[in-house]
Amino acid sequence: MTLEFRTQEVSQEMLARTRKVIAVHINYPSRAAQRGRTPEQPSYFLKPSSSLTLGSADAPGTVERPAGCELLGYEGEIALVLGKSARRVGLEDAWSHVEWVTASNDLGVYDLRYADKGSNVRSKGGDGFTPVGPALIPADAVDPTRLRIRTWHNGDLVQDDTTEDLLFPFAQLVADLSQLLTLEEGDIILTGTPAGASVAKPGDVVEIEVTGGDFSSGRLATKVTEGTTPFADFGARPKTDDTQREEAYGSREAAGLEAAGPEAASVLTPELKAKLESVATATLSSQLRKRGLNNVSIDGLQATRPDRKVVGLARTLRYVPNREDLFKTHGGGFNAQKRAIDSVNEGEILVMEARGEKGTGTVGDILALRAQVRGAAAIITDGGVRDYSAVADLEMPTYFANPHPAVLGRRHIPWDTDITIACGGATVQPGDIIVADSDGILVIPPAIAEELVDDCIQQEKEETFIFQMVQEGNSVDGLYPMNKEWQARYAEWSASQSPEGASGD
Repeated sequence: MTLEFRTQEVSQEMLARTRKVIAVHINYPSRAAQRGRTPEQPSYFLKPSSSLTLGSADAPGTVERPAGCELLGYEGEIALVLGKSARRVGLEDAWSHVEWVTASNDLGVYDLRYADKGSNVRSKGGDGFTPVGPALIPADAVDPTRLRIRTWHNGDLVQDDTTEDLLFPFAQLVADLSQLLTLEEGDIILTGTPAGASVAKPGDVVEIEVTGGDFSSGRLATKVTEGTTPFADFGARPKTDDTQREEAYGSREAAGLEAAGPEAASVLTPELKAKLESVATATLSSQLRKRGLNNVSIDGLQATRPDRKVVGLARTLRYVPNREDLFKTHGGGFNAQKRAIDSVNEGEILVMEARGEKGTGTVGDILALRAQVRGAAAIITDGGVRDYSAVADLEMPTYFANPHPAVLGRRHIPWDTDITIACGGATVQPGDIIVADSDGILVIPPAIAEELVDDCIQQEKEETFIFQMVQEGNSVDGLYPMNKEWQARYAEWSASQSPEGASGD
């Protein structure tokens, strides 16, 4: 059977028969990382069938950016077209209900996102906001985990991803939706967009293509025009702000915005980080105890790079004890462990709660390497590490309880991320400051970090003086800690060390 015979064109008649368009919010790891959130389960919204339209490279369709709107966002997506109804179908049968695969553009105006409390009725439901086509790829002739989606904006390739590592495979979407509602023949499921979606302006052309094996949807081309009819004053009117601009363009830089102000900056400034790196963990521990914080050390771990000192903000991951039925739903695919690794940012430290369970690995060479490539400062786990030699060869330190060859599923289920956890006897929250070296690992509440480290610097200066005095033969009696006499001598010594107190030649 030839490809030409099996491939059909999307027609207006087909679109007219479509009763439902259901879209997935986040499904690609790259998009989740860009948004800074990874859902545990798929979530959806509806688009009206009246938003459907056609478009091809030879005859681009058009979409109107409504008058008064600034942010018409485009999102290249793979569309699934149901060939037979589905109600309460299982995962193993779900894909057989899909007849066609094609390209789609999930267009929407960010200017109206505020208006409908997340339903996207107006922001995503406008006429022409769901172009599909031009060609239909037979679903039974392609592997749903081996499809490719690409998007061009004015000829520049801006999105290029595959379905290999989706958060929620296509069969899961069909089966999940069918639990509650009947999917009917001709219904369309939009399966999410990868990173790279942005904003199109009047005159711009957006093209999208889906390929799988020898099949192609062809390029779905849509040209943006400027609307001229203003919104009436009896409904929601367009409005936007820099938060929406950042969301629409994908970053503040892409939106042409200045970097976030001090209020949005990390508490761990370069200056604070340098101070924390300059003082010993023993000194930090002493100052934490003076503030009544006696339970802020992560204990019982060893390091692959004991020569390194690391300072970073905590990201967290929790494992729960393995239960076979739950591992089937939470242990495979792009699970919480992989999501945590794939979203850790430059300079952050991924802290894992493994309940002190030493009978299996909680991280291995591939995921540790991925964390290093993403710029993680360290990984900390109170469980085991697999592939120890390879992990130890990485530049990034890993702190762990012991090596163990067993895979994660022997004892654990990766459960959730960026929550308060327990690791090595200490409570760790996302955003806590972690300081680790060969002496140990400390968890520092960010609110006290500046004051704490300044007192540490002062303490170490005093201890330098005490060390010198002992080295000169003085007794520690009255010197350590210093009595009033030694405090006076220290004040003189300290003044002589400062630039103002130093004598000239």
